[in-house]
Amino acid sequence: MLFSILVAVALVSQTAARFTADWTSLDARPLPSWYDEAKLGIFIHWGVFSVPGFDSEWFWWHWQGQKPPDQKCVSYMSKNYPPGFSYPEFAPQFHAQFFNPGDWADIFKASGAKYVVLTAKHHEGFTNWGSPNSWNWNSVDTGPHRDLVGDLAEAVRNRSLHYGLYNSLYEWFHPLYLADKKNGFKTQDFVMHKLLPELYNMVVRYRPEVIWSDGDWEAPDTYWNSTQFLAWLYNDSPVKDTIVTNDRWGAGCACKHGGYYNCEDKYTPGQLPKHKWEKCTSVDTFSWGYRRNMKMSELMDLPTIIKDLVRTVALGGNYLLNVGPTPDGMIPAVFEERLRGVGAWLAINGEAIYASKPWRVQTENTTVPIWYTSKGTSVYAILTTKPSKPTVQLLEPKTSAATKVTLLGNPKPLPWSPVVPSYGLVVLLPELPYTPGQAWILKLDGIQ
Repeated sequence: MLFSILVAVALVSQTAARFTADWTSLDARPLPSWYDEAKLGIFIHWGVFSVPGFDSEWFWWHWQGQKPPDQKCVSYMSKNYPPGFSYPEFAPQFHAQFFNPGDWADIFKASGAKYVVLTAKHHEGFTNWGSPNSWNWNSVDTGPHRDLVGDLAEAVRNRSLHYGLYNSLYEWFHPLYLADKKNGFKTQDFVMHKLLPELYNMVVRYRPEVIWSDGDWEAPDTYWNSTQFLAWLYNDSPVKDTIVTNDRWGAGCACKHGGYYNCEDKYTPGQLPKHKWEKCTSVDTFSWGYRRNMKMSELMDLPTIIKDLVRTVALGGNYLLNVGPTPDGMIPAVFEERLRGVGAWLAINGEAIYASKPWRVQTENTTVPIWYTSKGTSVYAILTTKPSKPTVQLLEPKTSAATKVTLLGNPKPLPWSPVVPSYGLVVLLPELPYTPGQAWILKLDGIQ
């Protein structure tokens, strides 16, 4: 299959400017505009790891991979499962019997997200679609006996959301990968016979607009054949004009190469980065996958999520918020409540978020912490704390006689006065309406 694809690539017309299989060329590819405009995405970690629902999506590795094993995981298995029980025996219990992709897509749409990224394959190697390269270790051959990737793709796209797929390059216990690793990654049997055929098949079959790559850190990009794959993706794939990729394509690539940068999980820069980036984070602060024993105190509350979203967007990033569904296919009600809360806040304040750009100043802290975004000639001052007084002071904007201030959700202009002539302003606030997100946005027109 891989050979036939490469032959097809070689026969493609050379009339268009093409990217070559090196980082200098690939890194120069413009990022499709839809991605920066979207700002908010939903991440979904779902797989066989959802069945034990304990520790995290790294449960198998913590139980039987790392040395020494995590005793919490060892104890969990010894107390709840018979001796000799193996991790693959969890797969038939991954029933997804309540999985309704339309319900999921409705929740994601209601969250205000513009794109959705589903785990197609995590480090355990189980694929959430009928991969021809993962016999009997996929969601069609066992467990749900259905194409989870394809079913969700249809539902998400029917609601005009962009659809992306997470894919782990490596697999903890795949024999071909372990053999390549033992050989110091001088052989590529896993890459040529498993990873690449599966990736090409996934792209052609589902046409994702995001490939969220992961599991790259043990080997260089030359082992993964990353640049060759990305050159095909950008030049000749069915999604060559819309596809967006991250930066996890080999050891040392993070924050240096690829499409947008993740840098690390839950990355939060201290100042405006020079390159488009994304913060991925999870409502459950302890795990990306479902945990049956999660506690309310371990979850991000809505004000924290909104504040995190605002900071990320003000610093030019996208915000990818993760939820972990149950093995029977339900998004836990507490996660749904968080997502719908984000959407309710964005329904009023999305003007300052979607398709916005960082302003010349990203933040200031006078009366209360303020984050700034901009769009066209408007600047938005975002208050993530309710002021103790009925006024708020903004020192950074340069005012003029034409300056106008409004509160999003309320079209009535607000009274203001300059701090010093033509610089800074003190705004008289109305009674700020209650919002579960505890953040309010002032729209400033006629300023610099």
